[in-house]
Amino acid sequence: MTAIEFRSQLIDLKQSLTRLAYKLTSDEDDAKDLVQETFYKSLKYSDKLVDESGFKAWTSAIMKNTFINNYRKNILHTIYRDQNAELYFSNKTNSTGCDNPDTAYSVIEITQLIEQLKDKFRIPFEMHVNGFKYKEIADTLAVNIGTVKSRIFSARKQLREKLIS
Repeated sequence: MTAIEFRSQLIDLKQSLTRLAYKLTSDEDDAKDLVQETFYKSLKYSDKLVDESGFKAWTSAIMKNTFINNYRKNILHTIYRDQNAELYFSNKTNSTGCDNPDTAYSVIEITQLIEQLKDKFRIPFEMHVNGFKYKEIADTLAVNIGTVKSRIFSARKQLREKLIS
């Protein structure tokens, strides 16, 4: 499929994707944002489309995954009820714990422990922590996915043992 055909098919799906986005978000502005983000990701990852006959399903999957990922990010912001007389609602963000000095020291210490791992464990572990999928790590390092999973598991185990002692 040429780039022009790809964009043409994507534009043809706009109305359908907008309806799906509205079903997911129940908000017109959020639906428009979701459609825009879906268009962006579809164009960015157009080389990943394998079956051209499944174009609509592919873009719908991108939209659903984007919605789910955004939802998970927004979970960090929870609404709690204030117990004063007016019962105001407030937004409260969950702390990551990195804002106190004790935790900052722990992060430095953990980073040093990670750097002490052998490269065959450290590199896949760091890639996984940085958001790479197992398949991407396996392709980059030219090893099997099972090997990647095993090395990440071993890295976690080694770190756990070092932190406990």
